[in-house]
Amino acid sequence: MTVNAIRRPVGSRWRIVWTIARRELRDTLRDWRIIFPIVGLTLLFPWLMNWTAQTAVEFVQRQNADIIGERLIPFLLMVVGFFPMSFSLVIALETFVGEKERRSIEPLLSMPITDLELYLGKMIAATALPLIGSILGISVYLAGLQFSIGYVPPADLMVQIFALNVITALVMVSGAVVISSQTTSVRAANLLASFIIIPTALLIQAESIVMFWGNYRALWTIALGLLVVMTLLIRMGVNTFNREEILGREIDELNLRRSLRLARHYFVQPPGTLSVPSRVGEWGSPVRRLASWLARVYRHDLPYLLRHNWMAIAVVVAALVGAWLIGWAYVEKLPLPEGVLALEDLGKQDLQMVTDVSFLPSLTTSGIFWHNARVLLLAALLALISLGVLPVLLLMVPLMMVAFLAGQFAVQGYSALTFVGAFIAPHGIIEIPAAVLATAFALRVGASVTATRGATTVGESVVSAAADLVKVFLFLVVPMLLVAAFVEANVTPHVVLWVYGG
Repeated sequence: MTVNAIRRPVGSRWRIVWTIARRELRDTLRDWRIIFPIVGLTLLFPWLMNWTAQTAVEFVQRQNADIIGERLIPFLLMVVGFFPMSFSLVIALETFVGEKERRSIEPLLSMPITDLELYLGKMIAATALPLIGSILGISVYLAGLQFSIGYVPPADLMVQIFALNVITALVMVSGAVVISSQTTSVRAANLLASFIIIPTALLIQAESIVMFWGNYRALWTIALGLLVVMTLLIRMGVNTFNREEILGREIDELNLRRSLRLARHYFVQPPGTLSVPSRVGEWGSPVRRLASWLARVYRHDLPYLLRHNWMAIAVVVAALVGAWLIGWAYVEKLPLPEGVLALEDLGKQDLQMVTDVSFLPSLTTSGIFWHNARVLLLAALLALISLGVLPVLLLMVPLMMVAFLAGQFAVQGYSALTFVGAFIAPHGIIEIPAAVLATAFALRVGASVTATRGATTVGESVVSAAADLVKVFLFLVVPMLLVAAFVEANVTPHVVLWVYGG
């Protein structure tokens, strides 16, 4: 029986996890190079932020701009909580690869514990100390504010700040532990840590904008998104962690030739467990073999891929339904002035003015096609680094805008159904399904990092998902986009002018 096949009660498993976590915490507490900065940031940095907040409040009061001071204090509260957590990245990067370099990990890996127990114990230990420092720092900062300017933040804001700090720490730790378990040196792990630091820094900037804007409800949306990312990263780490590979991997190697051969194999061969006639694509001249292979792709491969990826397609469709509801919900919150959306006596010049906007394509078949293809390809490239989240978000944005405009037309006395039927439906009945398919398979590429299939490695799983995406994109999405672009350039304007023209 292998170590990972050990069956234990849940209580026993958690006792082992906590035992590993306590071992890691004891080792961390012995290192003054980690403890001293955390203590310093916990005690001294809140005092500095308290002085900053007091000075800022006094300044804005003299300038009669009290609202700026009110928005600055919650932002400083978030910063105070975040800085001690930044050390969670340092500790997490050391969890596996650091012990491997110090040659202290072999006894731990030889213990009769499962990979899951070992992984969770390491992750909890990497999170606990910086999280405690974050909570203490926030407490010191709030106590200082209470004594200096008498400020007490609202309870819901406090809950949001604590939730964001905890989830952000878990996201950083889960990503760093994945890096630590897949690299062979601390130097390589530190270099790869930029993939965690840069997105986190951008996230902090986004949260600061939300706080200065005063829309604190949006912080719950950010927290929910971070929770999803954290879950995906933890699942990715658990699925990809293998103690034998940690000991056996001596150097990080990227074999491009093998990856290209593997990608060609997945692209040319039938997907998954699909069985097709053995003679398909194996006889005749090169032209006949190509024709036979294309016939197999349309007859067997594409239907198989669509059937076996129905879950990803359903997720994207559900996200689009949610996007429509969100766009419609903002109609009453952000009403447009009366007469802005006048459609009476609409002419060709009015439609041409829309294409003068820099980020919109020209009203031609080629312009629309290349614009849509570029956006979907960019989303596919972003899928891998975002675990499939960004492609879905990019597709949700235009549908939210359409729903918002349809609602605004309805508020101003037009028929929302007529607006959608004239402006969107002629080409949308082809373009939207094409975008859904491209996004669904891009989502699968991102998800393949966190959920490998069978005994395949993470790299093989990603290459297989990417080959399926390319096959669907070339032979299904591209033809649909071409037809949709032709309809949008040559049919939709005539329908709009026929419905709304003078």
